[in-house]
Amino acid sequence: MRTEGVNLTSEEHLFLKEWEWIMDLSPSNPLYEILKKFDSGEKLSVKERIVLEQEQQQVKIIWEREHQREEREHQREEREHQRKQQEQIKQERHLSELARKYRVSSSDLTINSLYDLICQIDSGNPLSDSEMEWMKSRRFYEPIKIYRQIQHFALLKAKYQATEYPDCSLDSPLYQILKQLDAGERLSDIEANWLFNNQLIDTLEIFWQQKAGREAEFAQLKDKYKASEYAETSVSSPLYQILNNLDADMQLSKSGLNWLEEHQLSETLSMVLEIEQKRHFAELKVKYKATTCEDSSLSSHLYKVIKKIDLDNPLGEQDINFLKKRKLTETITLALDKYAASLKSKIQSGEPLSEADFDWVKQNGRDDVITFAIENYVVDLKLKIQWGEHLSEADFDWLKQNGREDVITFAQEKEFATLKVKYRIIDHNFPFDPFYAIMVKLEKEERLDPVLVVQLIQQKLLASHGKIAMAYHRLEALFYDREYERTGDKWNLPNASSHWRKAGEPRSALKVTENLDFDQIKENKLKSALLTTRGGAFRDIDKLDDAEKCALKAIEYQPQSHHPYTLMGAICYERGQYSQGDDWFNKAIKRGAESEDIDSELKRVVKNAKDEKRREVVEYLLTKNPQRYAWAKAYRKREGGEDVRRKNS
Repeated sequence: MRTEGVNLTSEEHLFLKEWEWIMDLSPSNPLYEILKKFDSGEKLSVKERIVLEQEQQQVKIIWEREHQREEREHQREEREHQRKQQEQIKQERHLSELARKYRVSSSDLTINSLYDLICQIDSGNPLSDSEMEWMKSRRFYEPIKIYRQIQHFALLKAKYQATEYPDCSLDSPLYQILKQLDAGERLSDIEANWLFNNQLIDTLEIFWQQKAGREAEFAQLKDKYKASEYAETSVSSPLYQILNNLDADMQLSKSGLNWLEEHQLSETLSMVLEIEQKRHFAELKVKYKATTCEDSSLSSHLYKVIKKIDLDNPLGEQDINFLKKRKLTETITLALDKYAASLKSKIQSGEPLSEADFDWVKQNGRDDVITFAIENYVVDLKLKIQWGEHLSEADFDWLKQNGREDVITFAQEKEFATLKVKYRIIDHNFPFDPFYAIMVKLEKEERLDPVLVVQLIQQKLLASHGKIAMAYHRLEALFYDREYERTGDKWNLPNASSHWRKAGEPRSALKVTENLDFDQIKENKLKSALLTTRGGAFRDIDKLDDAEKCALKAIEYQPQSHHPYTLMGAICYERGQYSQGDDWFNKAIKRGAESEDIDSELKRVVKNAKDEKRREVVEYLLTKNPQRYAWAKAYRKREGGEDVRRKNS
């Protein structure tokens, strides 16, 4: 709607806004008055209605034309947009094809120089030296390689008169065919038909000429190598390749030899075998420095000798003299070294040397083999030690005989470290001597000598409940068990029982002292000892009532012995009857018990007690005599630490 240059009131603006379909409206326009009249609700005349309808129809026509024009413009823009998109897709596809074809990345092709050069190659135009250098300097080796193959294809097409074939792709069947022709290889019927179907008659003619030449060559080779009886004339026969290889002085494969044998070409096979043997003889002469000897006959003694050397067989005296006469000293040295090496290999694989091997070593003064055998055996022994295996007595005897004390020491130190772990020795300064000997005896279950026992006592190892002490007491218990069985002396039984308890095996202690007929035992002292140790074993397994019965019975048999009183004191403490326990301990002291023995029992009670009971006995002892029982403070601290840990957890 055009209302330029007209001063309108706000009401007039609102009025016109409702009639925006009018294209040209001003107060001087008769239509303006008609619209105002219509808007105010006045009735229009027939003429005014016709004018209004005609104006509306004209505006609609104008709008439709404008819309059609805009639609055409939009379609034109859409076609242009699609054209650009297709152009971009085409360009991207082109880049992708070039990248794949010339084995470069699409991002590399965005380098304008590379893109231009690749397009140049793809169009069949040659590159200059400077262009090649530019590609090399940027390591674009794959495109260079493909470019050279394209050039090679072009040269082959020219050489074999196939330039009229338009396809220059390296994937073309023609490229493979031409490469075969150039290598002198025969074409298959399919490949020959392909040339014919693609009207490459000149190329096919060259192939036929090559084929005729190869067939003539095949006939000559068959005649030369006594295979004329084989009727096949085609160069596709395996015989052609076999004879070609033979004529080129190439060694035949096993399959080639088998083929000759299967087709009964015995004369050819004999020639091949003789040629192979002569070649082998020549190679052996070079290998073993025997080329100064001109004899090349396969029946010569030299051939037999150097075959022996090659098969790692020892040379006899006659063979060595033969070589000496011909001044082949290097051959002799190589033969001796090679056989010595085979013996060393034998040793290394764990295979024992024979008597004949040892005789050869001695006769030829090869001490290096003996040294190698010793060192190899030493290595094996060290590996056994390293892996935790025990050396046998024979191994130790061998080491001693050969003066290898270093390996013996290594084995002992390794075993000592293992034994320390087993017996829970964490002291890094724990002395090797005498404790290695002690632990070895314990391992072998051999009873310790008194001197060794004294050393254990001096180190306070028997006073503890460590693994060494337990192993020692177990051996002692077994010893007294056997002594009882051997002699019938019942005094061995309390000793055995005591040691079983100290070895941490109270049930074995009970077994030793059960089923005894005390009426048959005359000595009250022995009865008391048996009952006291049996009561101690019951205490160990927390059968305190049975322990008490044994202790009281022992007191009946020997009232002046302090041992059962000490046991009763410990039983009372285990039950929490501390004052009664003190009474029993005092009675024990009056009968000769040492304060240290009483304290030892109390320490055991505290150590074995749990939680509240432990705190109770600790507090009782510290209240009773804080100086004497100062050791109990450690348990108080330990209990406190455990409480803190429980709360934290």
